[in-house]
Amino acid sequence: MRADLRDELKTALKTKDRVAIAALRSALAAIDNAEAVPLDSATGIAMNEQVAGTAVGLGAAEVERLHLTEDDVRDIVAHEIRERTVSADEYERLGRADAADRLRAEAAVLERFLAPRD
Repeated sequence: MRADLRDELKTALKTKDRVAIAALRSALAAIDNAEAVPLDSATGIAMNEQVAGTAVGLGAAEVERLHLTEDDVRDIVAHEIRERTVSADEYERLGRADAADRLRAEAAVLERFLAPRD
């Protein structure tokens, strides 16, 4: 799914589809963030008074990212959709139909990736 999101982002960039660009970049960033290793589990981090959190030694800051399953990625995309839907409802309640419409359009872009594929 991640490759599909990236491919769709390339297409959106070429066609200058701002709604799709915003939705896809946000979803890909959320996936990247989910793959990040929590700071407390990183190895080779020196904690001293000179420079807290400094990496010590060549490659000490290199930590393998977490591996997400396709289900994990789908859950992240579904969460992105829910966030947009809830925010759109709130904008609608506040009389900001323009912002609500934009968020719903972004959610629709992401929903295509959750649809069952043949």
